[in-house]
Amino acid sequence: MAVLSKIRDRSLFLILVIGLALFAFVLDPSTLTDFFNSSKINEVGEVNGETISRQEFVNELDQYRQQTGGRTSDIQAARIVWDNMLRKKIYDKQLVDAGITIGEEDVWNEIISAPFVQNNPQYQNEVGQFDEDKFKKFLADTKENNEVLWGQWSNYMNQVRDNAGTNTYNNLVTAGLGASLKESEFQYLIDNTKLTGQFVYVPYSSVPDSLVTVTRSEIESYVKANEKDFKVEDMRDIFYVEFKIEPTKEDEDAIKAEVAGIANDLKSSTDEKLLLSENDSDLDMNPNFQFESYVNQEISKDLFATKLGDVFGPYKDKEYFKLSKVIEESRMPDSARASHILVPYIGAQRAAADITRSKEAAKKMADSIFNIVKRNKKKFAEIAKEVSSDRGSAEKGGDLDWFNYNRMTPAFRDFCFTERKGKVDVVETPFGYHIIRIDDQKNFQRVVKLATYAKQILPSEKTENAAYTKAQEFALEVTNTNDFGLAAKNKGYAPKPAVGMKTLDENVPGLGNHRQVVSWAFGSETNIGDFKRFDLEGSYVVATLSGKTAKGLMSPEKATPRVRPILLNEKKAEILEDRFVDGDLQANAKELKVALRTANGVTLKSPTLPGIGLEPKVIGAMYNAEVNKVYTAIVGQKGVFAFKVTKKEEPVALPNYETNRKQIAEARRRMTFRIYNALKEASEIEDNRAMMYSSN
Repeated sequence: MAVLSKIRDRSLFLILVIGLALFAFVLDPSTLTDFFNSSKINEVGEVNGETISRQEFVNELDQYRQQTGGRTSDIQAARIVWDNMLRKKIYDKQLVDAGITIGEEDVWNEIISAPFVQNNPQYQNEVGQFDEDKFKKFLADTKENNEVLWGQWSNYMNQVRDNAGTNTYNNLVTAGLGASLKESEFQYLIDNTKLTGQFVYVPYSSVPDSLVTVTRSEIESYVKANEKDFKVEDMRDIFYVEFKIEPTKEDEDAIKAEVAGIANDLKSSTDEKLLLSENDSDLDMNPNFQFESYVNQEISKDLFATKLGDVFGPYKDKEYFKLSKVIEESRMPDSARASHILVPYIGAQRAAADITRSKEAAKKMADSIFNIVKRNKKKFAEIAKEVSSDRGSAEKGGDLDWFNYNRMTPAFRDFCFTERKGKVDVVETPFGYHIIRIDDQKNFQRVVKLATYAKQILPSEKTENAAYTKAQEFALEVTNTNDFGLAAKNKGYAPKPAVGMKTLDENVPGLGNHRQVVSWAFGSETNIGDFKRFDLEGSYVVATLSGKTAKGLMSPEKATPRVRPILLNEKKAEILEDRFVDGDLQANAKELKVALRTANGVTLKSPTLPGIGLEPKVIGAMYNAEVNKVYTAIVGQKGVFAFKVTKKEEPVALPNYETNRKQIAEARRRMTFRIYNALKEASEIEDNRAMMYSSN
């Protein structure tokens, strides 16, 4: 889509770029070398004084893409790889500073202790015990003769090394994160002491905003005093007008007529797959049976009333017009229940890194298991628990519970839905070999196979040209007026904002995943007020850069929505505090013209007041208050309070606090992510990745 306009724009653009590059080279050939050798180009970042070179980053990026099969976008991959490199370098520094070395022997011992190595028959001797020499020989042979497998083992060993370093450091830190019995007793007391009393509450909303003034300088001072909460990255704001390329009714009518024109040919055809191909169907032939409940419910009843060999349509189904012929019918359950034992092999989908058996070895193992469970069906669950690689079902004896027709991979599904209940056999899928047992089937019904000719409902060239013309005319109006807002007003458009875009964002709020817009907004030559037309998938967009936020502290203007309510409440609290009087709660309630309220059994563990909500400061004050003493002008989250605690009910003492102590200690030890976050915050990190992904 948007092909015409891209050809219009980019041909001239490419000529200019190539021409300028050649011109620069002719003037001074060294400029190209200087450019590519510059430190800014060759350094992606720095961690605690250690440089991360462009080459190092690219190598890690390529390796990650290979591991994931390119299933993530460039920006997502860059983000993940950067985070991984950051973590490794931060922990490596801590290990060096602490004098801790992870040696080859440490890594080797970790590897040979892994259950998948210890329990693999390939590395065991005649009596079934792990043989280290056999494992070494396997690795040596693999390195010499199997480059792919050796690459997987190398990656695994590097992961073991990195994890060993991280775990060693975390274990050293968490070893000191215990808890005492006295601490656990104190925590138990705090969490379970119940407070009962009365209180008076005056909300901040009772003071009109008009009585309070918050200045820009006060907001600026607040931001500086709380700078940790107001640090921001480089950000950009834009306004844009979008011209969507959407099919008109005229476009839809033309496509529907085109689909209807093939009805007679489809009905008389004896090779429907060939007919669909020759007539450029936008959807391939679906080889699967269709259930009435799975197809478009608006037409399902009429479609399933169609007899074998008849044609139904044309009909609209989401973004397609379709014409369907019933080419096969059968009866089939809509749900099946089965158990399986999965035997994967190296290279199979989702095969774990520890899977080293060949496809032939996997087939031999699967056949052997099949022969056992065929003779003794009671063995199925026992063997599944021991050897199945699908650990989720293995723990349940291989049971997959009930599943519908569309859930499983085709070969697995076809076996379970076309064979009879109780059948057991070996079935190959992309995940390996499965020994499958059909445990049950239900809800048998008519199913059909359809030959469906489909045409996607797309805008015509005329419609696309109309959208392009509107975008061009608006861009021209912006040029003539030199004012994006005025140009939009003149044309009757309402620009939409996209605020707070970050350097490595891919998503533009309101537009979706359009990295090119973000890249342009962060370009070194893009200034506030500049505009550009973008040819996006499904639309043209004219955007203007409306704001730049530099890395550092948030500006008072940007911080106002967050800070102003805080400062308003602080000033309102001062006004309300003066309204409280000395004396009992009843006198304060009368003076303030509010009700006297009651709180029963509130705790610090759940610091909420009835009818008010979360008020931790007020309940904290109540916990430390003297019984039957009135406290006034207590500033809370939603207003100002006065209270009197009439009863403190401490919990029944426990005979032993060891269980509580263990829970506190374990909770602390599990929070290793906080260790890394603290190390990261204390590190000096320079991130220059944006230079690799900006447009200028």
